[in-house]
Amino acid sequence: MLVMKFGGSSLANAERLRLVADVVQARRERGPCVVLSAMGDTTNRLFAAATAARGGDRDGFARELDHVFGHAHATADLLLGEAAAVHAALQQLQQDVDTLLRGTHLLRELTARTNDAIVAHGERLSTLLMTALLRERGLPAEHVDARRLVRTDNRFGAAWPQRPVMRELAATQLLPLLADGRIVVTEGYVGATAEGATTTLGRGGSDWSAALLGEALGVDEVQIWTDVEGVLTADPRVVAEARPVPTLSPAEAAELAAFGAKVLHPATIQPAVDAGIPVTVRHSLRPDGAFTTIDPKRETTARHAVAALACRGPITVLTMTSTRMLAAAGYLSRLFAAFAELDICVDLVATAEVSVACTVEADAPLDALVARLDGLARVDISRDRAIVAAVGEGLRRTPHVLERASRALHPIVPELVSFGGNERNLSFVVRREEMAAAMQKLHGEFFTAPAVRAAHGLGGAEVGR
Repeated sequence: MLVMKFGGSSLANAERLRLVADVVQARRERGPCVVLSAMGDTTNRLFAAATAARGGDRDGFARELDHVFGHAHATADLLLGEAAAVHAALQQLQQDVDTLLRGTHLLRELTARTNDAIVAHGERLSTLLMTALLRERGLPAEHVDARRLVRTDNRFGAAWPQRPVMRELAATQLLPLLADGRIVVTEGYVGATAEGATTTLGRGGSDWSAALLGEALGVDEVQIWTDVEGVLTADPRVVAEARPVPTLSPAEAAELAAFGAKVLHPATIQPAVDAGIPVTVRHSLRPDGAFTTIDPKRETTARHAVAALACRGPITVLTMTSTRMLAAAGYLSRLFAAFAELDICVDLVATAEVSVACTVEADAPLDALVARLDGLARVDISRDRAIVAAVGEGLRRTPHVLERASRALHPIVPELVSFGGNERNLSFVVRREEMAAAMQKLHGEFFTAPAVRAAHGLGGAEVGR
């Protein structure tokens, strides 16, 4: 069995929905459970409608609602030869949302619970259309409301799934259908409390739904279908030669996500990782193209070369200096307590005898931090910097990787280097205007074929992968 999750860009219009149906149909024999996001910008529009209703803008929420459901009705006409039943179901869904929005408008109050009930209709639209399309093709598609499967607590807007209960629900609600050869279609992002109140899982919720259902069903693979051919060796907007990475460990994926790469957020696929289920990232417009497998069984202690590069900016570098730091137990604890008090996250840290440097987000409240540190350290601030990171299992034990990276960066001189904090990350802080050049130089060093490298005078004989 497998779980197939399709994101909003893969479901944006009738043409995309047909392509998704083609992909599902081609994998029918594997017993797919299909998890869908909302179509295109539907969720954003439903959020906007809810906000307009809370603000008393009746015309505003009506406009958003008409756009969402007008697009759904038009898509049904383009997709289906006989769409009368689907139009009736769409009209009922629209009435349900309209009732919620009118109540919000009347009270000028939007609770998190009501907001979840409103925005969950986006996924309900896409599953309605997809189920009808698959059935019109003669396929045994069965819609199962995610609120019968994804049991959560009542933290509306960011609900937490109850995984043991989900395993029980999957055994009774899903497995019999899949065993009978049905193609199950259900909503991502959406769940429900034990009392039946609609919840949503928050950011990355559809990916999380797919991983949760994959774990609950014990499938062989979770497929995440999106608009890229897997995880790339670098941001293609920065490095035109970037290419898909065949395999990543979950830890490598986590490092790349932390340093700015557009990969699956590790937390959203953790249930599949815990269950030892591989997660593949695939392009819905190129179903037979390259893809990336995030493999829980990939050896995390093995020595590999650089798997991929990531970059993030702008960030700010803080250098804190004080002779009181020298041989003073607990000094760093007192120093970073000020960061915690102001809810400032630190990425990279480097220490010397009487100074410590770290990177923080560009919008951190630095004036307040400097005031808190007055008397404890002098703070020098370097703004408009960027982090460029090379990620791969066992980098710390890979011969010459630091030497090769440093040589490749010339004449760029990093202001801060972090290496050895774990086995899989080598990070450089550079000026923001140097970020693209640094990425291109490192990509040339670790991912360009030797003959091409020699022709361009890049030097070195080894390649990263």
